[in-house]
Amino acid sequence: MTRRALVTGASKDIGQSVAIMLAQSGFEVVVHYHRDDKGAKETVHLIEENGGKASLIQFDIQDRAACRERLMAEIAQNGAFYAVVNNAGICLDVPFPAMEEDMWDRVIHTNLDGFYNVLKPCVMPMIQQRTGGRIVTLTSVSGMAGNKGQVNYSAAKSGIIGATKALALELAKRKITVNCVAPGLIETDMTKDLEYKNEIEKHIPMRRAGKVEEVAAVINFLCSDAASYITRQVISVNGGLI
Repeated sequence: MTRRALVTGASKDIGQSVAIMLAQSGFEVVVHYHRDDKGAKETVHLIEENGGKASLIQFDIQDRAACRERLMAEIAQNGAFYAVVNNAGICLDVPFPAMEEDMWDRVIHTNLDGFYNVLKPCVMPMIQQRTGGRIVTLTSVSGMAGNKGQVNYSAAKSGIIGATKALALELAKRKITVNCVAPGLIETDMTKDLEYKNEIEKHIPMRRAGKVEEVAAVINFLCSDAASYITRQVISVNGGLI
């Protein structure tokens, strides 16, 4: 029986790369997007042209009711997910004294509330399937060590680490692993025009930004049978930054 995987924020960058790798590993991938339907369709196309299976699902991870409705309908029609990769997120960076209420709320609601909104409809069907499962969440170096200008983002990503570790304890006896991947500076649309990027790279022992494929490869491994005894971990992909 083909295993199914949900990847949120799979229209570009890390999410797209994860979706493609999981498909190459034999998963039938459900490609999530919020607004970027063009990018999501490209992800599906890239999977299908290499013989994989993929489909689309659209919702805003901030919208709890929409997450529940769309995911429950998807699961009812096609069965539970074996793997869920919580990749979607946003950052709105500014020094804390200049941070508006909306900037705090949007980052917390998207990144941290998204953990609950996406995983809550998926976990019980995964348990009831009785075949184990894989959950991978995305945190950040910022969530592990903090970063100036990212108090909101650091708070949300740190919260994801705590939530991931707690959920891992609850699901371990069900043979469902729950792990967190923490990218450092990665070449994405979000970072390509980042101010002081060259300066940041000087502080990375490997003296370069990472590639999305390098993050996706770790997530792909954590979703594999080979990672069956790895749970409750935070795995950094940051070139030795911390």
